[in-house]
Amino acid sequence: MSWKNQLLRKKSVAQMLEHVDKNESSLKKSLGAFDLTMLGIGAIMGTGIFVLTGVAAALHAGPALVLSFVIAALACVFAALCYAEFASTVPVSGSAYTYSYAAFGEFVAWMIGWDLILEYGVACAAVASGWSGYAQGLLAGFNIHLPHALTSAFDASKGTIMDLPAVLIIVIITALLMKGTRESASLNTIMVLIKVAVVVLFLVVGVMYVKPENWSPFMPFGFAGVATGAATVFFAFIGFDAVSSAAEEVRNPQRDMPIGIISSLLVCTILYIAVSLTLTGIVPYKLLNVKNPVAFALSYVNQDWVAGFISLGAIVGITTVLLVMMYGQARMFFAMSRDGLLPELFSHLHPRTQVPQKSTLVVAALVATFGGLLPLSSLAQLTNIGTLFAFILVSIGLVVLRRTHPQLPRAFRVPFVPFVPFVPFLSVLFCGYLVFNLPPLTKFGFLGWLSVGAIVYFLYGRKHSRLATKDDSSQT
Repeated sequence: MSWKNQLLRKKSVAQMLEHVDKNESSLKKSLGAFDLTMLGIGAIMGTGIFVLTGVAAALHAGPALVLSFVIAALACVFAALCYAEFASTVPVSGSAYTYSYAAFGEFVAWMIGWDLILEYGVACAAVASGWSGYAQGLLAGFNIHLPHALTSAFDASKGTIMDLPAVLIIVIITALLMKGTRESASLNTIMVLIKVAVVVLFLVVGVMYVKPENWSPFMPFGFAGVATGAATVFFAFIGFDAVSSAAEEVRNPQRDMPIGIISSLLVCTILYIAVSLTLTGIVPYKLLNVKNPVAFALSYVNQDWVAGFISLGAIVGITTVLLVMMYGQARMFFAMSRDGLLPELFSHLHPRTQVPQKSTLVVAALVATFGGLLPLSSLAQLTNIGTLFAFILVSIGLVVLRRTHPQLPRAFRVPFVPFVPFVPFLSVLFCGYLVFNLPPLTKFGFLGWLSVGAIVYFLYGRKHSRLATKDDSSQT
């Protein structure tokens, strides 16, 4: 087989669905629409709303932060519709990697899978770092302080070696994930309800202290600042795509996957807009460059008792993000390994829990390393560009699959495609605009990561692919 044919060889939807029917290579079906919605909210609402809102308002958007959230939300809504159709059509673990395998072929699928390894892994590390900041703040309230060397990522100039709390929360989440999907989802639901209640508490109390004069000037950094703010707070929306990685563990994926993806994104978008308006109405935007802006806003108006609840809710909320993103990362390794593009150990399932435990342990080791040693600012931007790249490919892939496989049953269909691909086009347009507004260094780092991925594919994945093995056997 020529190199061109190897790179473009596709895995049919029928082949993908075969895995779901094989007990020895499929994941346990235990989730419903409500579970998926809670997973989505758990993954989306965390570091973005509790940490990045203040930085984006103070440095980029000012009170126009609400517009930044609207722009980022639009990019995600259009992409979410494309994900919803794919997830109802190809209910197999792997998210954008699996969809690209059917639409574009093996090499593009590998590259998007490699990209998602960056997205999930780095996002987990960034979230763990944010969790550590809030946890240390809560401990400080009880006059408990960790040794300085263990409070933050490695920085010789500041005397820090590693972020110990970030590593510890990763270990705890890993132990939970290895118990089983049903158990993890149940605990996630409880934590999500607590998180939403805390955000609603902030809105109810905070709205009484809103001063309209704090919204003036509304756009102090111009529209360029709003755009940069949108590219920054986009991190707050990352997570709904992790819901699609659970497709193989859903009892009725054709109905439940679109509900889970779209409903979780809509709930979070409404809460984000309300929080950003309230936050910038309570505190002058210049004062919001802090690690805990939501709690800080309530302390600013002498509501310290509510601020304490907010800090506790933030810790719970960020924990759910870490839970779902590590879950998605492990499923990504599982799907790529099952296709032969990664070593077989990643697709090994525990005989009782049907959880890819070895994959989960490897993910934990990688995330703990990055989360413990790299600063939050370096992690968030890489996560953004990796996610935007995935959204763009999924949106284009939807149009491709509609044209190449029009006969596939689709429980959910994006309107007007393929005749007028309005929604996929807007998804590509908005996501591309946000990529354009990311720092050049982030773009170069991302290209470097993809270059390493291409090398790994040609050295390992191309030869060990299940499709390559199948081609060899058919020729003998």
